[in-house]
Amino acid sequence: DDYTFWDLHVAIQDAMGWLDYHLHEFRVKGREIGIPHQDFANNILTGWEEKIGDYLSMKNKMIDYNYDFGDCWEHTVELEGIYPAKEELDYPRCLAGERACPPEDCGGVSGYYDMLDILNDPEDTEHEHILEWLGGEYNPEDFEASEVKFHNPQERLNNILYNK
Repeated sequence: DDYTFWDLHVAIQDAMGWLDYHLHEFRVKGREIGIPHQDFANNILTGWEEKIGDYLSMKNKMIDYNYDFGDCWEHTVELEGIYPAKEELDYPRCLAGERACPPEDCGGVSGYYDMLDILNDPEDTEHEHILEWLGGEYNPEDFEASEVKFHNPQERLNNILYNK
C-alpha cells in the first residue's frame, strides 16, 4: 500500500537490468502515470505521488507498463497476491525469472531478435561490433534471481529531479 508507481518502476528497471535512460508510463484504470514531461501529454499523473494500492487490487490485477517510447517495451504487470511483509526480509525481492533481459537500446522486440541472429552467426559482419557493444558477451538464457540488486527509489528520484 505504501509503494508508489515510481517505486515499482525502479524495481522493474533493476529486475530487467536496465539503466532508466528513457521515459516510462503505467496505464491503469484509464490513467497514465509516470514522469510528467513537456513533450508528452500533460494529463500524466506523477508516479512518485501515486500509490499502487489506490489502483491495484485482487479485482483489478493488471496494469500496463511502457518503457522507452522509441523501442516501445510494453509489459503487463499482474498482481498475483497480497501478503503481509516479513520484518526479516528486504523489499522489493526478485523471486524468480527466466532468461536475460534484452539490452537497453537494442531496438525493441525486432531489434532484439536481430541482435540474437547476429550473435548466433560469427560470420555476420556486425557480430564483433555487437559483442563489443554488449561488453564482450551476452547469453540470452542467463538469469539468476539472487543476483538482482535493487536500488533506492528515492535516491534515483533525487538524481532525476536534482541532477545529483
